[in-house]
Amino acid sequence: MQRYFIDQVMEKDIPVQVSGADFHHMVRVMRMKAGDQVWLVDLNEKVAQAVIQEVLEDKVILAVSSFQEKTSEMPVEITVASGLPKGDKLDLVVQKGTELGATEFLLFQAERSVSKWDAKKVHKKIERLERIAKEAAEQSHRGRIPFLRYYSSLKALLESEGQSYDFVVCAYEESAKQGECSSLAQVFQDMPSGSRLLVIFGPEGGVSGQEVAELKGLEAIFAGLGPRILRTETAPLYLLSAASFYFELSGKSENE
Repeated sequence: MQRYFIDQVMEKDIPVQVSGADFHHMVRVMRMKAGDQVWLVDLNEKVAQAVIQEVLEDKVILAVSSFQEKTSEMPVEITVASGLPKGDKLDLVVQKGTELGATEFLLFQAERSVSKWDAKKVHKKIERLERIAKEAAEQSHRGRIPFLRYYSSLKALLESEGQSYDFVVCAYEESAKQGECSSLAQVFQDMPSGSRLLVIFGPEGGVSGQEVAELKGLEAIFAGLGPRILRTETAPLYLLSAASFYFELSGKSENE
């Protein structure tokens, strides 16, 4: 069944109206009609199965039939902070990262970023990535759409966001080269359900010496991601996959 995120709060006996782009997708793309069923996710991240009651000229009226109690979200919240990479690599990180369970994406202009964002175009670029995240969240049956925000530097990101997390990790190429292979696993072991983890990934050239110093000032943990050196767009997906295995498949979602 198709899933849609709606800008309202659902109640069992109150009809839901869907218009705009989602209306177009339901009626023009999916050719839905009265009696068809969909999944809806509201502003409170409640998930419900709903039935189309009526298709009007510019909106669809639906009735909530049942709420879903089971969640598809990870028991911990993981925020991916990416130094701007070249080309369309962010599209891949946001799309696949959303499918793999990322809670947020924080984008920053790293010292070694080749890509530069014009301040006047940041809003449009974020809007485009938000659409990618929304579509990926619908496709993967997420209970939320990851939040996206841009910062002009890693320093600005850390000053604004650094204290908001229980754990801060930097995926560091030099750590991998030195054979470091236990820090990330230890972080996962130390994270109880509900914890918030911020993971910083550098662009193609990695994080700079100045950025390393800023991260050390925040007492970030520097971790290798295995014995191989991963591309900037691969590393976040590796980490999210490892987290999904640890917290969702291995039965170790709670501290032992």
